Amino acid sequence: MTPKLRPVGRRPFATLRTIIALMLREMATTYGRSPGGYIWAVLEPVGGIALLTLVFSAGFKSPPMGTVFVIFYATGLIPFLMFLDVSGKLALSILFSRQLLAYPGVTYIDALIARFILNTLTQLMVAYIIFTGILLFFDTRTTLELDRIALGFAMTMALALGVGTMNCFLFSMFPVWQRVWSILTRPLFILSCIFFLYESVPDLVRDYLWYLPTVHLTGIMRSAFYVGYDASYVSPTYVFVVSGVLMVTGLVFLRRYHREVLNNA
Repeated sequence: MTPKLRPVGRRPFATLRTIIALMLREMATTYGRSPGGYIWAVLEPVGGIALLTLVFSAGFKSPPMGTVFVIFYATGLIPFLMFLDVSGKLALSILFSRQLLAYPGVTYIDALIARFILNTLTQLMVAYIIFTGILLFFDTRTTLELDRIALGFAMTMALALGVGTMNCFLFSMFPVWQRVWSILTRPLFILSCIFFLYESVPDLVRDYLWYLPTVHLTGIMRSAFYVGYDASYVSPTYVFVVSGVLMVTGLVFLRRYHREVLNNA
């Protein structure tokens, strides 16, 4: 008989033990099987930043802001990759833990929480290592505003949680959506203002770009490093509202269609 996805209804300590066990399992399966493990989590964004720096520094004398290419692209690429990684891992939570969900003590909420905590901590560690390395080895001439950095990461994590939860339902219920989503997110790499500033875009295009939450992520992170960059277009409220709506909607659908979701997973 097909097991059901069970909603949360257990003791807090049992839930905590289950979440920790799921996190340890993912650490062993995701990062423990490949040579280097967590090193690859750092090398991927480092490679992307290095490639962008080499390509654009060869064609331009200076980046759109500041004097150092590497910090300009890092402030745009790191929050974007963090969003993609965490939301992508969350979207596959049920597919990844499908066999464990057959046990009475494991729920889909546990799977979501475990993946969110583990991958968020991983990406924060990666961001800290990369930014620290850049600031140590390059004269970036930037001034850090820690409160805005914290806000930027909070917005990124919230958006990843919302999109990931919604896609967790959609990926499990409609497998074709996984491919459609992969296609839809490819233009985001260009549209999220990683290579350019939001203000440099024509007004007509800018009005549409504003509705992309990822544009706000890169904007708030750049404003945290470049003290003269106001980024007045950034709206944390908009990002948090979109994230909250997506998360609640995803959880409602998961609870309502949990039998169908597991059958399709």
